[in-house]
Amino acid sequence: MADDANYDVALLIEQPLSALDAQQVRSLHEDVEGTVRYHVLLPVEDAAMRVETAMGSLAGGEILASPAMVMAQADREGLQEELLEACRHDLQKSVAELVRAGAQAGGETVTADPIEALAGKVKQVDAREAIILTRPHVVSEFFHLDWTSRARRKLGVPVLHLLEHETFDEQAEGFGEEGVTGL
Repeated sequence: MADDANYDVALLIEQPLSALDAQQVRSLHEDVEGTVRYHVLLPVEDAAMRVETAMGSLAGGEILASPAMVMAQADREGLQEELLEACRHDLQKSVAELVRAGAQAGGETVTADPIEALAGKVKQVDAREAIILTRPHVVSEFFHLDWTSRARRKLGVPVLHLLEHETFDEQAEGFGEEGVTGL
């Protein structure tokens, strides 16, 4: 549990933070008294899903081959290990960007459901808020199946949704009600 002098923020990201992302996130908490700590969560891409998506693209609807039949188990495990290593690298880069922006930050890779991991982190550190940074996902957002909508239903803290690699102004101009959104 966090103490009263700390303001913990759980930060779920979809891709590595840019310097702009880190600066914007940090700017949200410049006036917070006490120590602000960011707990970054970055989901590991699923190798099976990547293969399935690639096969779907290649097949073009004509041939529906099962990825499990196309790719050997050893190859899938090798791809999953590559994806995990890339995720660890991206997480380190993201944490470093937050530190360069003047923040205290740490992070971990996530192999479970991202929203379950976020809920667990919020509870573990007694986070005061959660921030989710993603690319725009118009369809899933429309049907409220995106990470932010799911997190708002599950968490008991404010949830802020930001679009990665865009300034606050760009987000406000380009997406009307999307982009920077609160609880």
